[in-house]
Amino acid sequence: MMWPAARCPVRDEEQVWIERNLGWLSAQFGRTTLFGPVLTPSDADFPGVWTGGMDEIEVLVARLCTHMGTDRSAIALEFEHAGPDPGLAGHIPLDTVGTGAAGHYHERDGRPVVTIREDLVERPTALVATLAHELGHVRLLGERRADPDAVDCEPLTDLATVFFGLGLFAANAALDYARLTRGDYAYSRTSRLGYLTEPMYGYALARYAWLRGEPSPEWARFLDTNPRTYLRQGLRYLARSQ
Repeated sequence: MMWPAARCPVRDEEQVWIERNLGWLSAQFGRTTLFGPVLTPSDADFPGVWTGGMDEIEVLVARLCTHMGTDRSAIALEFEHAGPDPGLAGHIPLDTVGTGAAGHYHERDGRPVVTIREDLVERPTALVATLAHELGHVRLLGERRADPDAVDCEPLTDLATVFFGLGLFAANAALDYARLTRGDYAYSRTSRLGYLTEPMYGYALARYAWLRGEPSPEWARFLDTNPRTYLRQGLRYLARSQ
């Protein structure tokens, strides 16, 4: 029986970009990082119930710094206000669609500064994804490995979260839909986080798993439905095209 050819879940130019830059990241950070642990949204990696307290946030930041090979004491962490008065939604039924940066990276007197939107403490998956992205800036820009003016600097930093074993969080946070109640009204919130699409995260994770010799990675079960579907499609494509 002749099986139909497996299709790559992303466009040709996206496939080439992902494969080329995963190779570049491997050359920059080495096989030890490539074959390092993949962190999952589970008690095995993040034990306990998340409440969003400052002590918990500090433990989380220190955990991610250690995982990504950065010095926590060298990084300043700051928070910024999320936006308009949240009380407004208690009086007006607002359905919102949001995109944009949930964090920022810059340097102050030569010291890396990571700024996070304060509302992320209520969304731990998005918080981990954003922290991973900004710590990716520390590794790429702070260590002068990447050009901050390159047109693909931000997508490259998203891809770095995959290479550093934090891609599950980035992929799961890429598109978030929630039905919320505040005051007298129920409303929806749809937000896109990051610069890669769900198909791009799915194929990036598939290529990452393939480079690690994982044709059926156990950690894939922690992915949400869409990125997990693209991951499996990507693995089928890689298996049949090699």
